[in-house]
Amino acid sequence: MINKLIKDKVQTLMPELKEISNWMYDHPELGDEEYQIYDKLVHRLIAEGFDVEEQYLDIPTCFRATYDSGKPGRTVAYMSEYDALPAIGHGCGHNLICVAGLGSAFATKELIDKVGGKVVLLGTPAEENNGAKVDMAEKGTFDDIDVAIMTHPGDQNYATVGSLAMLAIEFTFIGKTAHAAACPEKGINALDAVINTFNNLNAFREHMPSDARVHGIITEGGVAANVVPERAVARFYVRANEKETVEYLKTRLINCAKGASLGAGTEMSICYYEKPYDNFRSNMQLSNIYFNNAKCFGIDDIKLERERAGSLDAGNVSHVVPTIHSIFKISEAEVVSHTREFASATQTEFAFENLERTICTMVKTGYDILESEVNLEQIKDCK
Repeated sequence: MINKLIKDKVQTLMPELKEISNWMYDHPELGDEEYQIYDKLVHRLIAEGFDVEEQYLDIPTCFRATYDSGKPGRTVAYMSEYDALPAIGHGCGHNLICVAGLGSAFATKELIDKVGGKVVLLGTPAEENNGAKVDMAEKGTFDDIDVAIMTHPGDQNYATVGSLAMLAIEFTFIGKTAHAAACPEKGINALDAVINTFNNLNAFREHMPSDARVHGIITEGGVAANVVPERAVARFYVRANEKETVEYLKTRLINCAKGASLGAGTEMSICYYEKPYDNFRSNMQLSNIYFNNAKCFGIDDIKLERERAGSLDAGNVSHVVPTIHSIFKISEAEVVSHTREFASATQTEFAFENLERTICTMVKTGYDILESEVNLEQIKDCK
């Protein structure tokens, strides 16, 4: 009976959710600049009877929306992302993530008066560059939440993900200009320091742990070929299965840069240009509940857990509250994330059909927490 109620409600929501997702595809907004979709979501949530805390945690495009049944019970939170990628638009499918959270919150609202508790929708901007969930995890957003739930589009169905811990680090080297042909001996080449940082790092790769990923770009390297570059900048992501390994890799990378700077004769400074992401900590009891619910709603080819890949600010959430971060399939053919092809796939009927089944699964999983104290105790006991 409850599954049919959920399915019927989600089905009635789908035309609106498709419209919002397609609008987002046509109007992509970068992280911390998602003003238009933020306004749309806030106005829609208020109209639906949610109490909305706008500019939550003093983040302009962040919100916390709560619907309280007025009865004692548990609290389930869904999470929506809505930032796009530069030049690619919604090549990570955050338009679908956004409406998955919105639809789940609306559908759960219809059930919560019977079982008690609260449903929360968190608008979490800037996942691609500045991770609002990091601040949320650090500043107590999840202290009164029992379970957090979200999903992500992909080319397979998974109940939960594995993700890598990640640190973003930038090195700036300062040298001295000179004419590169007439008097190069009077210059100090900052670009040499960047290049040798990469060379030192590549020499270290042979001795890295097998789960290590260190990759970088040169963002500044000079302005003219006949001028010795006085300023050069390189940015790196450092990733590994556990944040302790990331700390070790960070130390070694900094030493690579220090050695390169010393050799080139430059001055060097360090900054962390994005927030660090923790690895995702799966709760297998919660994942099994989601997995079984997915089967009930027709997601027959779902697997339990995806191997670790990439990094998510939801990883930080998973360290403070049991969290689901599922993956749902949006294309019959293989499609690679962070591409225009992936963005296009978010508009297909195949994607929306699987989105509908996924929202049903999210709602039923949330309902199972709201309805049963035993389920929540078993989840919290699962390490």
